[in-house]
Amino acid sequence: MDSSCPPPTRRRRVYDLLPLIAIAVFTGSTIVGRQAGHQSGTGWLIFDIVFGIVAVGLMLRLGPWPVRTALVLAVLAAFSPAATPTSTVGTLTVAQRRPLRVAALVALAGAAGHLVQRIWRPVEGLNLFWYVILVLAVHAALLGWGQWTQARRALVGSLRERALRAENEQGRRVAEARALERTKMAREMHDVLAHRLSLLATYAGALEYRPDSSPEKLAQAAGVIRTGVHQALDELREVISVLRDGEIDELPGGRPQPTFGDLDALVQESRDAGSAISYDAEVSAAETLPPATGRTAYRVVQEGLTNARKHAAGHPVNLVVRGRPGDGLTIELTNPGGNGVPVTPGSGAGLVGLTERVQLAGGTLDHGEVAGRFRLHASLPWPESLR
Repeated sequence: MDSSCPPPTRRRRVYDLLPLIAIAVFTGSTIVGRQAGHQSGTGWLIFDIVFGIVAVGLMLRLGPWPVRTALVLAVLAAFSPAATPTSTVGTLTVAQRRPLRVAALVALAGAAGHLVQRIWRPVEGLNLFWYVILVLAVHAALLGWGQWTQARRALVGSLRERALRAENEQGRRVAEARALERTKMAREMHDVLAHRLSLLATYAGALEYRPDSSPEKLAQAAGVIRTGVHQALDELREVISVLRDGEIDELPGGRPQPTFGDLDALVQESRDAGSAISYDAEVSAAETLPPATGRTAYRVVQEGLTNARKHAAGHPVNLVVRGRPGDGLTIELTNPGGNGVPVTPGSGAGLVGLTERVQLAGGTLDHGEVAGRFRLHASLPWPESLR
């Protein structure tokens, strides 16, 4: 490191002293100028030098005490022109930091001090009238400049604060949007994978408890498990891809989102896994059902069948779906309450997420045990079709 370069703290101190040095130079120039104006003499010179030193020294107190210091400088300006530069800076400083009323009083005191100075130490070549006009104009300009600077500083600070607040608000909105998207993605992952894995657990359980099955049935069950594993991996890959891309309206890979028309295949898939399902559907004009409502209905049935396999394996399930345009769509799924350990462990968040999904679709979801049976009931809006 070059020793000739002063350290940053020392350099900053020098920069902080530059205004004080400039004021000292102006004060010295004022003293020299008045001495050259036929007011020479050792007594006046010493008098102005002493007042100049005191005035420059008071500049160090202008920061913490601007009003008091400016008033003292105005008094010093009444006795010696050596205090004129410092009194001017004091008036401007107060105008930049204090309200208009206080700043106007300080400016008036500064003007009065200079008028007193003119009375007992007149300036040759400038009569009293023009001197008064000049002093009032200068102090009015200092007052206006300081108030304008103060207003501009306040405006810039307000705009900066508003910009910071808007930036924070935008960040909060982005965070909330991301959290909402991730919640929707997590719900989608649960709906997709919980159903598929519960089917695999059912087939694996059959292999475990029926090892004496024929080779053909064992091979068939193993094939179903292998296919289910591949499907679960594909669905997991799709959901991860969705999570990475941030889009959930369409699944990647060209596979469409499930619709209301896929309910029959969903029920049949559960039946193939060994579930006894009584399925009763009376739906009119199903083609007019909004896609979002149909997808929500599919997820309701999927979650209900998944929970039935997990908590009441081997018990029959009753599924009733009713609906028509204008009356809405209702789904009711009942099964006997479980009496053992679930086939697959769960977090208990499935019904919570399902309730949120149904509410977002404008419907309601009720679930709980009624007379020893678990009941899942969903009601979804279905507006009348426009003709």
